Amino acid sequence: MSLSFRQSDILEVAKEEGRVTVEGLADRFQVTVQTIRRDLTELSDAGKLDRVHGGAVLRSGVSNIGYEDRRALNHDAKTRIAERCATDIPEGSSVFMNIGTSTEAVARQMLHHKNLMVVTNNMNVAHILAENPDCQIVVAGGVLRRSDSGLVGNLTVSTIQHFKFDHAIIGCSALDEDGDLMDFDLQEVLVSQTIIAQARQISLVADSSKFQRTAPARIASLADIDRIYTDTSLPGDLPLKCVEWQTRIVECP
Repeated sequence: MSLSFRQSDILEVAKEEGRVTVEGLADRFQVTVQTIRRDLTELSDAGKLDRVHGGAVLRSGVSNIGYEDRRALNHDAKTRIAERCATDIPEGSSVFMNIGTSTEAVARQMLHHKNLMVVTNNMNVAHILAENPDCQIVVAGGVLRRSDSGLVGNLTVSTIQHFKFDHAIIGCSALDEDGDLMDFDLQEVLVSQTIIAQARQISLVADSSKFQRTAPARIASLADIDRIYTDTSLPGDLPLKCVEWQTRIVECP
């Protein structure tokens, strides 16, 4: 399929914001809503987007979007989430941070924390926090995943099992309507499950784009998480479930 200039621009907007709406695009491009609906239908038929009520979202399915695209996705929201999450991590703590652009954003907000020990399987997090002279960094060994500089596999799991962390800061690829944290890589799922088992307090950082995506492998439930930091209200009845699960919701609008 050959995309029109407008359809290419729509894809770029979707990559930046995670979701596009018919009315928002019609106003942006000064065309009718019928024209936008036709564009979105053609993009969906081409496998570029998934149609949802009132608009479309980036297609996820069984493979993740590119890491650089994820860095740009909802950048401002991730920064707000990271700032708030970092303020809740006390100095003098031991912290695990896993793979993901959201955890990298938190790492940038911890450059002035003192007396930290950070264990990570995210090489990008290690490089960011190397600029903090008051942070001891332990890199969990494993197989390097070149696409995102993450370390995964049995060696990573074995390293994590040698620790008991005060805090774990984790991300996920998707959060479904049942409150399940989802991911694409089974090896990464096993690492994340080990992190949860070895931490006294677990914080999930997840911007609203995660509510609009799907992934095939289950990590855990929000019931297993102490706090979720996000930029908008959780969908459906998840806020009520979080009350039942005693999972604190921290909104960073």
